[in-house]
Amino acid sequence: MSDVYELAVSVDLRDELSEQELAELRWHLGIGPQPERLSIVTEFPYVVVNEAGEPVVEDEPRPLLACSGAAWRVGGVLGSALAGRADPPRKGWSLTSRQEIHPDDFEKIGELLCWLAGRVHDTHRLADHAVSIGCLRFHEASTPDALEVLHGQIVWPLQP
Repeated sequence: MSDVYELAVSVDLRDELSEQELAELRWHLGIGPQPERLSIVTEFPYVVVNEAGEPVVEDEPRPLLACSGAAWRVGGVLGSALAGRADPPRKGWSLTSRQEIHPDDFEKIGELLCWLAGRVHDTHRLADHAVSIGCLRFHEASTPDALEVLHGQIVWPLQP
C-alpha cells in the first residue's frame, strides 16, 4: 500500500513579497536556485547515524513543491508555476502547483502553505476566516478534499 497524495495548490498572492521571499518561493517551486538564507521554512531536520553508531540530527534544506514531469501514482503531470499579475484588484502573484506528497512531508509543506495563506488575496478567504489554499486527494480516492488554513494552522483532511 502506498501513502501518496495529490496536492493541488492554486492561489493569488498580494504584491507585498520581498525579493528574498520571492527567491525562496521560486526555489520551493523548483523554478529558481536555493537562496543563501531561508526565511519561510527554515529547518529541515532529519536523523542519520554517525560513525559511532549514534543518531544525529542534521539539517538538509530541500524544495517542497519542486517535482515536475510524469506523476508516479496520481497520474498526469506534476509541476509548479509562479506568474506576476499587474491587474488590479489582484495585483501580485499567481501560484499553481500540483505535487505528489507523502504524510511524512505534511509538516514542512504545511509550514509553507500557512505562510502562503498569510499572503493571499481576499478572494481566497472564506466566511469563517479560513483560507482556501487548494485540495488534497489520496491517490486511490476519486475526489479531492478541500485544503484550508484556519487560525494560522493547516487543516489536513482525515487520512484513509
